[in-house]
Amino acid sequence: MAARDPQDSPLPGTAGAPSTDAENVWLTPESVRVLAHPLRSRLLGALRRGGPATATDLANTLGTNSGATSYHLRKLESVGLVQDTEEGEGKRRVWRASSEYHSWHPSDFEGDEDSETALNWLSRDYARHFGEQYDKWLDVSTTWPPAWQDACGSSDTAVLVTAEALEAMREEMWDLIERYRRVGQGNPQARRIAVYAFAYPLDLDRPPTTPAKESPR
Repeated sequence: MAARDPQDSPLPGTAGAPSTDAENVWLTPESVRVLAHPLRSRLLGALRRGGPATATDLANTLGTNSGATSYHLRKLESVGLVQDTEEGEGKRRVWRASSEYHSWHPSDFEGDEDSETALNWLSRDYARHFGEQYDKWLDVSTTWPPAWQDACGSSDTAVLVTAEALEAMREEMWDLIERYRRVGQGNPQARRIAVYAFAYPLDLDRPPTTPAKESPR
């Protein structure tokens, strides 16, 4: 499974080969351990949503102090998740996110207890953040035009699939989202919309067994 940062259009992403580019950075054991921190994950999300900012700007946005913000930005910089734009003057540094989202496979961290613990915290934090953000939408949804109320919302269903089929389904979902990701660019009526996708088993007490490998003949 790959997943996007849910603070910036957070559809779980394609399960393709790990890559790092202007849009996507693939988490490493070191970077997942650095990112698994309440303030750091919010700093990265704030930079992705709002664009380049100083530590002071981010501290004001997130309700913390600029000293702590600067420290945690440097930690994120150390693993390539944020970058100094070099547009600041003197000691005033302007930061930006180094990519639009990040991805991972849980299997990348198998056997690394510290990384597995960090990923577990990060995944739960993202789930909590989704609940908080969706609650905020529900609080104000009736103030939005009816067309937007109809278009937004949540839905759920169940599918009976193999792990391979589920990966294929997620890739198709990702491709669909990519088609629409910037379709509203330049349209004053367009708004940024967060899209979340969670996939989890309903039969939690029936984990599949791993097929035994056949012995070579």
